[in-house]
Amino acid sequence: MAEQYINMNNLAVGYNGKALIHDICIGIEKGEIVTLIGPNGAGKSTILKSITRQLKIISGNVTIAEENLTKLSFRDLSTKMAVVLTERMKPELMTCHDIVATGRYPYTGKLGILSREDEQKVDEAMEAVHAQELGDRDFNAISDGQRQRVLLARAICQEPEIIILDEPTSFLDVRHKLELLSILRDMAKRKKITVIMSLHEIDLAEKVADKIICVKGDRIAHYGKPETIFKEDIIKELYGIDNGFFDPVFGSLELPRPEGEPKAFVLSSGGNGIPVYRELQKQNLAFVAGVLYTNDIDYQLARLLAAHTVTEKTFEEISEQTFTEASKWIDACDGVIDAGITIGSGNRRIEELLKKAQEAGKLISVSEYVRQKKAAR
Repeated sequence: MAEQYINMNNLAVGYNGKALIHDICIGIEKGEIVTLIGPNGAGKSTILKSITRQLKIISGNVTIAEENLTKLSFRDLSTKMAVVLTERMKPELMTCHDIVATGRYPYTGKLGILSREDEQKVDEAMEAVHAQELGDRDFNAISDGQRQRVLLARAICQEPEIIILDEPTSFLDVRHKLELLSILRDMAKRKKITVIMSLHEIDLAEKVADKIICVKGDRIAHYGKPETIFKEDIIKELYGIDNGFFDPVFGSLELPRPEGEPKAFVLSSGGNGIPVYRELQKQNLAFVAGVLYTNDIDYQLARLLAAHTVTEKTFEEISEQTFTEASKWIDACDGVIDAGITIGSGNRRIEELLKKAQEAGKLISVSEYVRQKKAAR
């Protein structure tokens, strides 16, 4: 088992001497990316502020390489830990280069004069986050996303062993979210820098983190590897989701399935059904999906969005029972949509279902089906 670099031992955090979250017992290895997730107001920022000593720890302790956090001088702590929090800095008359350069202050003398080597590290840090062109610009005159990159450059420039970030992707567009997380992943794995951060985007948290901390109530609800945390029931309970679903296969949040009696039967396979399911869901049109094998990617979404899913066992030919069930749905529905189903030796009876729909005059495209239903409303 790898040695724990950061340990939270029976930690209690809160405000004004009152603990909001108790009994936090978590060990983090050097070079791990650990992400806090949970609803707004759950206490993610409170935990981060406590382990950065911006809030006084209520009880318990935090150790870094077996050194008690509270025993470290602020100078020693600043050489070990860099912090990027959500509070917006509004420094007067400082360029982006000046902001990044403050990351070198723990290593300079009392006058804060940067050496040539310090200036080189500032340039390298800005290059790492692709912010070279911002160097001479007023920090208060750039966008929120650009500020986030500059603050990350300052943290990199500090050459820490640990980086703490509170919602670092909040003001970034998709491209820069991915870019920032890629930079953090590279730093963690190549330089063994430990990253602890909170994220709202749980799909990104699942993809970038080595460990996940679920924060809810007065205890840590769950802690572990992403594959153990990102389960439909865990995420639903963590966020109190009662108006949709979390899909662990796609790592996405889904709106609830359309209500009402299904009047469309979608025949699909191999991902061809997914855009059709989503179009019917957007139009609030209930549908049946089939005939799907339970290892088909279409099945993974159909089970959440379809009113009913006609299934068959993996690698089995379509049984008489399943064929009969599908036939009954064709009889009951107004339209049968062929989403581009692939037919092979195992599901060759789909041809019979398509023929049945054709003879009944029910075979229709999704666009035509949606047009008809809109006209009938």
